Amino acid sequence: MALVLQLRSVSGLRGKGDRIAKAAFRGLSFYTRVLENCEDEARFEETFRWPVASSIDGNELLEIQVFNYSKVFSNRLIGTFRMVLQKVVAEGQLEVMDTLIDDNNSAIQTSISIEIRYQALDGTVGTWNDKEFLETPSVHSEGDGRYSLETDSLLSGHRHGSDVSPGKSNQQSTERSFRRAGKGVFSAMKLGKTRPSKDEHRKQDDPAVLETEDLDRKAMRYGAGLEPDTISLASVTAVTTNVSNKRSKPDIRMEPSAGRPMDYQVSVTIIEARQLVGLNMDPVVCVEVGEEKKYTSMKESTNCPYYNEYFVFDFHVPPDVMFDKIIKLSVIHSKNLLRSGTLVGSFKMDVGTVYTQPEHQFYHKWAILSDPEDLTAGLKGYLKCDIAVVGKGDNIKTPHKANETDEDDIEGNLLLPDGVPPERQWARFYIKIYRAEGLPRMNTSIMANVKKALIGENKDLVDPYVQVAFAGQKGKTSIQKSSYEPLWNEQIIFTEMFPPLCKRIKVQIRDSDKVNDVAIGTHFIDLRKISNEGDKGFLPTFGPAWVNMYGSTRNYTLMDEHQELNEGLGEGVSFRARLLLGLAVEILDTTNPEINSSTEVQVEQATAVADNCSGKMEEFFLFGAFLEATMIDRKIGDKPINFEVTIGNYGNQVDGSSKPLLRRKKEGGDGDEEESELLQNSSEDEGGEDGELVSVSSSQPMKPLVTDRNYFHLPYLEKKPCIYIRSWWQDQRRRLYNANIMDKIADKLEEGLNDVQEMIKTEKPHPERRLRGVLEELSSGCLRFLTLADKDQHHSSRTRLDRERLKSCMRELENMAQQATALRSQVKRNTMKDKLKLVQNFLQKLRFLADEPQHTIPDVFIWMMSNNKRIAYARIPSKDILYSIVDEEMGKDCAKVKTVFLKLPGKRGFGPAGWTVQAKMEIYLWLGLNKQRKDYLSGLPCGFEEKKVPRGQNLPSFPPISLLYTKKQVFQLRAHMYQARSLFAADSSGLSDPFARVFFISQSQCTEVLNETLCPTWDQLLVFDNVELYGEAHEMRDDPPIIVIEIYDQDTVGKADFMGRTFAKPVVKMSDEQYCPPRFPPQLEYYQIYRGNATAGDLLAAFELLQIGPGGKSDLPPIDGPTDMDRGPILPVPLGIRPVLSRYRVEILFWGLRDLKRVNLAQVDRPRVDIECAGKGVQSALIQNYKKNPNFSTLVKWFEVDLPENELLHPPLNIRVVDCRAFGRYTLVGSHTVSSLRKFIYRPPDKKAQHWNMAAKHLNGCLAMTSRAHRSRPTGEIVVNMEPEVPIKKMDTMVKLEANSDAVVKVDVTEEEKEKKKKKKKGGGGGGGEEVEEEEPDESMLDWWSKYFASIETMKEQLRQQEAAAAEAEEKEETEIGEGSKAQVKNKDKSKAPKDDKKKKQQPVPELPEKKNKQKIDELKVFNKELEAEFDNFEDWLHTFNLLRGKIGDNDDNATEEERIVGRFKGSMCVYKVPLPDDITKEAGYDPTFGMFQGIPSNDPINVLVRVYIVRATDLHPADINGKADPYIAIKLGKTDIKDKENYISKQLNPVFGKSFDIEATFPMESMLTVAVYDWDLVGTDDLIGETKIDLENRFYSKHRATCGVSQTYSIHGYNTWRDPMKPSQILSKLCKEGKVDGPHFGPGGRVKVANRVFTGPTEIEDENGQKKPTDEHLALAVLRHWEDIPRAGCRLVPEHVETRPLLNPDKPGIEQGRLEMWVDMFPMDMPAPGPAIDISPRKPKKYELRVIVWNTDEVILEDDDYFTGEKSSDIFVRGWLKGQQEDKQDTDVHYHSLTGEGNFNWRYIFPFDYLMAEEKIVISKKESMFSWDETEYKIPARLTLQVWDADHFSADDFLGAIELDLNRFPRGAKTSKQCSLEMVTNEAELPMISIFKQKRVKGWWPFVARDENDELEITGKVEAELHLLTAEEAEKSPAGLARNEPDPLEKPNRPDTSFIWFLNPLKSIKYLICTRYKWLIIKIVLALLLLIMVALFLYSMPGYMVKKLLGA
Repeated sequence: MALVLQLRSVSGLRGKGDRIAKAAFRGLSFYTRVLENCEDEARFEETFRWPVASSIDGNELLEIQVFNYSKVFSNRLIGTFRMVLQKVVAEGQLEVMDTLIDDNNSAIQTSISIEIRYQALDGTVGTWNDKEFLETPSVHSEGDGRYSLETDSLLSGHRHGSDVSPGKSNQQSTERSFRRAGKGVFSAMKLGKTRPSKDEHRKQDDPAVLETEDLDRKAMRYGAGLEPDTISLASVTAVTTNVSNKRSKPDIRMEPSAGRPMDYQVSVTIIEARQLVGLNMDPVVCVEVGEEKKYTSMKESTNCPYYNEYFVFDFHVPPDVMFDKIIKLSVIHSKNLLRSGTLVGSFKMDVGTVYTQPEHQFYHKWAILSDPEDLTAGLKGYLKCDIAVVGKGDNIKTPHKANETDEDDIEGNLLLPDGVPPERQWARFYIKIYRAEGLPRMNTSIMANVKKALIGENKDLVDPYVQVAFAGQKGKTSIQKSSYEPLWNEQIIFTEMFPPLCKRIKVQIRDSDKVNDVAIGTHFIDLRKISNEGDKGFLPTFGPAWVNMYGSTRNYTLMDEHQELNEGLGEGVSFRARLLLGLAVEILDTTNPEINSSTEVQVEQATAVADNCSGKMEEFFLFGAFLEATMIDRKIGDKPINFEVTIGNYGNQVDGSSKPLLRRKKEGGDGDEEESELLQNSSEDEGGEDGELVSVSSSQPMKPLVTDRNYFHLPYLEKKPCIYIRSWWQDQRRRLYNANIMDKIADKLEEGLNDVQEMIKTEKPHPERRLRGVLEELSSGCLRFLTLADKDQHHSSRTRLDRERLKSCMRELENMAQQATALRSQVKRNTMKDKLKLVQNFLQKLRFLADEPQHTIPDVFIWMMSNNKRIAYARIPSKDILYSIVDEEMGKDCAKVKTVFLKLPGKRGFGPAGWTVQAKMEIYLWLGLNKQRKDYLSGLPCGFEEKKVPRGQNLPSFPPISLLYTKKQVFQLRAHMYQARSLFAADSSGLSDPFARVFFISQSQCTEVLNETLCPTWDQLLVFDNVELYGEAHEMRDDPPIIVIEIYDQDTVGKADFMGRTFAKPVVKMSDEQYCPPRFPPQLEYYQIYRGNATAGDLLAAFELLQIGPGGKSDLPPIDGPTDMDRGPILPVPLGIRPVLSRYRVEILFWGLRDLKRVNLAQVDRPRVDIECAGKGVQSALIQNYKKNPNFSTLVKWFEVDLPENELLHPPLNIRVVDCRAFGRYTLVGSHTVSSLRKFIYRPPDKKAQHWNMAAKHLNGCLAMTSRAHRSRPTGEIVVNMEPEVPIKKMDTMVKLEANSDAVVKVDVTEEEKEKKKKKKKGGGGGGGEEVEEEEPDESMLDWWSKYFASIETMKEQLRQQEAAAAEAEEKEETEIGEGSKAQVKNKDKSKAPKDDKKKKQQPVPELPEKKNKQKIDELKVFNKELEAEFDNFEDWLHTFNLLRGKIGDNDDNATEEERIVGRFKGSMCVYKVPLPDDITKEAGYDPTFGMFQGIPSNDPINVLVRVYIVRATDLHPADINGKADPYIAIKLGKTDIKDKENYISKQLNPVFGKSFDIEATFPMESMLTVAVYDWDLVGTDDLIGETKIDLENRFYSKHRATCGVSQTYSIHGYNTWRDPMKPSQILSKLCKEGKVDGPHFGPGGRVKVANRVFTGPTEIEDENGQKKPTDEHLALAVLRHWEDIPRAGCRLVPEHVETRPLLNPDKPGIEQGRLEMWVDMFPMDMPAPGPAIDISPRKPKKYELRVIVWNTDEVILEDDDYFTGEKSSDIFVRGWLKGQQEDKQDTDVHYHSLTGEGNFNWRYIFPFDYLMAEEKIVISKKESMFSWDETEYKIPARLTLQVWDADHFSADDFLGAIELDLNRFPRGAKTSKQCSLEMVTNEAELPMISIFKQKRVKGWWPFVARDENDELEITGKVEAELHLLTAEEAEKSPAGLARNEPDPLEKPNRPDTSFIWFLNPLKSIKYLICTRYKWLIIKIVLALLLLIMVALFLYSMPGYMVKKLLGA
């Protein structure tokens, strides 16, 4: 299906000019080439092709625009031609001649002539005629430098232009390059590559639609011609791979990466908790990762405990298992030995969530605690922690400790991934389990047979139930006894916070068994794939849909070795079952009272779903043909072999279902027609009645034949067996179609990105154009998806997830299309790298979207069977072979021949065993609806007859059981094996004896074995004669089979070891083609070699397949190689193919050998280095005594060698070290291969390069010292100004200078100038509030630590600014999209920015308003990495090469690299073309013995004083059981071994050492410094925590001058004294002398001139007594700080610094064990001695005393009821503490019986404490427990806690409320009790804060608060207190007594009388009670009593009175 346009010519043009045309259809446009200087007619003669996926509509438009092309301005439109395609659609072919119209739609004289053809999908329109385009005359003249452009439209890789060779129709060329198949280009594969021609210097790989401004440059480039040796390197990908439509790409990586265990370390630091809900609790934190639990210590009676405890969990499990583990943090109240405590709240998250964070960590974040038992309650508090997950090889960068203040903002630092809302709600997850089918037998059949015999019942042998695990909880359904098709209809309900921080739900079918339950199959539901968090997103939803489960093979064995596969680890090798399930989520409304508030998992019945809910049953048809089966492993080659294909249980004859698989209604028929048992063999006479199709799922067994000693093959020859299977599945193809479209867009994108990276790697011109093309393809592909995916919307069985996913995919892709279009306009040369990263994110997103969570058709398995046993398998996703009539929706391997490598199942496939191929198959597969099956054979190679079973003989639709090929072609394959590099070391010597074995079809040949090398140059041509291929000749040309090349290591005994494998496609020449350029002879290319998943080198080779025509071999091109008589029968690579060589000289600098290990237990004594490159080489001088002096006596040697012109083809250089023993024996010590010489190549500079900085670039890594003087010195001086400036600046501003410009550079000023400025500033700016009182710290107070902390602040500031600047740049770019031209100008300016981006310090950064009272302190540079990383390993002229020996381990561990190192060779090399320009050798002082290495120091031994400063260590790995360590420092250098054991720091993971050590050493013998941190143990040996190694020698000799850092300013006293024995002026003169730089010339007025730079600056210095002296040092220092700007000799000097080095432990390779901050100074002993070391000992905490007077309380809530009176009162007392409850809590006396909540105390607490100002922490030392050996030092924040209590005599006291004041920032107390409110606690952010350390004395009212039942804060009282802070000295001078004691006693409080207890003075209190409160009550009671007495008396006397009355009457 395609629309083809042939643009012939445009005539009637006016004037003379360059013309270009653009054709556009469906949003995809192509440009023609530019025709230069055409007058009235432009003959384009170009053909464009648009592949179309949906039929063209009659009213679609084709548009052609013709432009006048301009090199400078944008192109000017001449006219446009638009045509409706109605007639084309009807007729299929049309020739048109018509006029163009201009912008105003009026016709102009210019006319256009075109031809259009349209080939519809069903072939209804137009047939191709091979001769049609051949008559087109070629318009090009030879010399016009033709070139062809390439753009890959979404679907095709097509060529325009005429690279069609004679004798082949254009149609085939477009056909061939049409339809790229396959996954992102797998490397190394050259699938029919179009070659750059040799004679017309066209470059083929210049892709993408060209931006017009680039076209002229291209034309020039092509015209100018490139060297004939241009090669296209294919190490990562073929730049113009073009695959035809018959073959898919094979996948080169053999090993399943999942399922292999790895090392992981989870580290959790619990810092503190806040706002815990509950009164007076004793909290403990439990950290649980997976199954392991660890607890913090308990903190007593506090709601905000501070822990700062660190826990580490180590795991060795596969990644999937690791990332599903749950990290659970819970806070428990009052846990002790006897009781488990009550849960306050907990927080859960899976490890995967942490691992996906940037840097794999959360740092200083607050976890929200909630109570799982009580959903209605709100949050239960916050827990601050760090969580990090480290895999092997990840290094975690610890963010530098920020200030406490930023982190008190809890809401802004929650422990949640980005995008998760802080307010998470509770939700219910309903997982509905409906039914399953196709379960395997899970019981032995013996039992079943016994049962059947006894009872006569036949039961299914499996008792399944489903278990679902999510977020650390599990739920399971009921067990369905004996059922292969169980029906559950149950739902499992989980209650979890939403969105959950656990990503996967694990659904597992298990078999219930009396002994142990085993998993049948496992499926993971990834919540990210079934929900979308965007604003138009949707909650997780799923199904009801079937999911397929895969696992081990279905035959039941008691001990299944592949059981892990059923648990979901690794790739399943067989279909196990499928399960119908659904998932829904509802967010709970926790306010609803009916809600069940438990989070226990519940199981309940669910409503059954209709049978057709998951789609209508359709019959599917799977057809497969085996075209080749070769490379069958020799272990199984002796028995007949057959292949079986299964889809689900269909086709599985060995261990499929134990009874008919699916009871299904077939095709609408109603009866339960049972599917016949699938146990037929493929015998020819079978078949159902009336040609009913019976599946044939396996090929006939066949005996293999021998290929060579490793492999066998099956002799299929012309008869290719076929299989076909009918199966019934729900029709949900739309899901797979959408996934296929996205996959294809992603493949296209991946391929494009690989191309771009390849172009960057091989330095091809204009990678940015290719990227633009890639983006254009991406956006058109995304838009295409939108039109295609919208079909089938009405489908009845679409689930909610289908609808929502479609919506979100369409949104995402539409968005992606827009972004891609926008990005395309921003891609420029210099923004290339960043944009490439962005585009890679697109790729990941596409791959994520394309993964369909709701399965449909199960995957297809191909098993190789021998003797009915399953041997090896391949698994092919069904979507890859699914057929669709729309091209984009078709699976990428459908109806294509795919090369499949079979592998061993499960764990057997790991490691070397799994790397050998079990079998290589060429297989053709087609899967589709049975009713669509008419063209299922269309993709097979043509030229066959079908053989059918007898019954289907005359039925045309009946599938064949084999194909008989009648057409056969004979070829000769020539494999030009030139060389390989960087191979795998397979022998114990660290080398290999490699040979290559080439396989093609059923033949194989080997190259010769080359001994002891990792970079063999075989230079050998292998010829395969009489290679027979079946099929049509023309298809062979485009679609040759692939060649497999395996590299082996020859061993004297045993079989050869496998070293790696790669694939290639040959270039094919048919017998009727000429052997001539552009395609022949083929060029050598690099193919990446893989060993398992790892790359293992490159192969440089070329392959050609030549058809042997009727004339036999005599017609083949002759093999004209250089005849090499010595090599006998071995043919070398012929001349046209081997690279063109030139003469090079290689100079080697031999410096020395270091750290050589023993060889075979003997020490190395007399080593020598042999250098070899391309067969030539040189030997170093012999080191006579390695122990005494390991350096070489002769420094420089050279040899000449012929190397290829093309640098990419340069062979590696081998360095081997041998030890010369007695009697002329040699043993190999170790070897190193320099795989690329590029960084050592010296290119003589260009004469025209005026600017020194350009020339410096030319030097490119070779010694910059060499070619100096011949460059003309640029004129003009540059003034660098050292004006004193306002000292606010944190950074120096730095301007980069062009050499001939005048500019001024400002550099920082000295201390004095600043002081003056300060004073001025102070006088001027008076009213700054209280801050002004702050006096400037005195110089004497400052120490080294002030400098250090100030520097850390600066570093953080810079990081913040960089982030801000980056964000700003992003925004700026967004706005620039529309302004292309302006943007370019801006970019030009940018390019002049500093060359060296590493100079963070110098980048002009926007000034910050400095914090007010911040004084200017001299700073140093804190590097948060090793110094080496910043200065390129100090390999500016001396390089270090690691010598390796021994085999590379097979267990995938990179750690083995370390163990293989047996020493290091130090030296360098320089490679250059032989005649050097004279001016270099004629330079003054040129010493010919040193060649290019002029001016290097002598390598005689030298004595050096090494001074190591250790500042502190951070985040050490705990070494003791208590989760702490007792670290101390150990330093080793040569024989010196210092262990600072007595000064260990107890129980500390962040110890501050603050020590310096002096060591005398002799380089080169002692040059490797090891600084280790050990853990001190009382008993047993001390454990190593971690160590770091520093190579001092490279530092010492480096031009960056790493001996002693250059500080920021020069001063001769104080904390910033100059440390170097040489003054700045001496250093400067030395540097000038060594670099042959003119200067320094000090002039008057504070000027100094160096080379052509003039620096100015201050000229006086103040000594200790304040005397000013004149000095040049400031000036000299200014030059040193800008030394990198000095022409020619300049380089960046190491500043005064502290470096941060990771500590590593050899036992835990690759995982950081903490970091060490330190620096090293070195001073040669023959120079004047340096001064004493700086004192960096840790600051001692300062002793303070805090006096707190509690005057009064007010409004304290009343707790007690009076025994007698029921009156509310409280017995108030106040408790306070500073450091921690136990040590120093102090209570006031009790104010008894306060009735109003008022209490009077006048009570003084005294808290002495030690305080570290810099860190704002209190330091306490205490023993941890009775058993502790020593005291542990803790640092805790300075917080004063005051609590108010109610005293009880008999029961425990009641806690009423508390307030906590952070002494550094707390709210000012209220003046009166009335003004004191809850705001002071809740609204801290807005209140002014004060610090007791500044105020010294504060008095006021503060509120006491507690939480009520509803968790709300309420005021429970107020306290009037006074805080007074004194230093220890002041406290001694004015002592004060505790409580109300002497000295300075407080007066007694005036308490009202009632407060005396009633029994001391009962009358008084009774009087008080009676008189005041109960007066009326008493009166009422008395009256009532009187009344009562009267009634009683009345009743008593009444009867008598009555009787009297009666009787007496």
